[in-house]
Order: sequence, then C-alpha cells, then structure tokens
Amino acid sequence: MSIDRNTLGLLVCPICKGELIHDRNAGELICKADRLAFPVRDGIPVMLEEEARRISLEEKDRLS
Repeated sequence: MSIDRNTLGLLVCPICKGELIHDRNAGELICKADRLAFPVRDGIPVMLEEEARRISLEEKDRLS
C-alpha cells in the first residue's frame, strides 16, 4: 500500500526535520541525513526512531 502524495509532502524526519524519500519497493521512508529507514505498514508511516532501521553508506549513496 502506498502513501498519498499530499501526506508524503507533509512528513519530515522526526529527528532532524529533514526531507524523506519514499522507497515504494521497500515500503519505507528514508532520511538520508540520519541514515534511517522508517517502515510504512498498511499505508501508515511509523515515524518512531526505535522502529527505524539504519541504512548503510552504500545504500545511502544509491538513493542519490
């Protein structure tokens, strides 16, 4: 399930307040600055730091 574009435009990283990238294939919202990937479950973003996974530098570079 995907996130509505309007909703996506309102969301920011809960840690740095920076832009998020929506990775539809992985079902995640990614903050490149903090190198965190927040899960999207049933179309609802889970914006909790403890639920996010760390992304590697290589994965971060692929998102450029």
